[in-house]
Amino acid sequence: MVKIRLRRMGAKKNPFYRIVVADSRYPRDGRFIEEIGTYNPLTNPAQVTVNAEAAKKWIANGAQPTDKVKAILKNNGII
Repeated sequence: MVKIRLRRMGAKKNPFYRIVVADSRYPRDGRFIEEIGTYNPLTNPAQVTVNAEAAKKWIANGAQPTDKVKAILKNNGII
């Protein structure tokens, strides 16, 4: 199954996430199919950039977003 999920980047206690499309069998920070955005929770408000066209394409093709990614996409008006 293909999922849209967060991939953790950044230093210890300084998280930065990339929103990626990956097979559910791959590890969290491992191999992925495509990067479609970024999420920085440390800024106030949280900084989010998402390629809306790519996200809609992957969801139309059956990719399932995780709960956090689904909330991010809803806040940005993509879903």
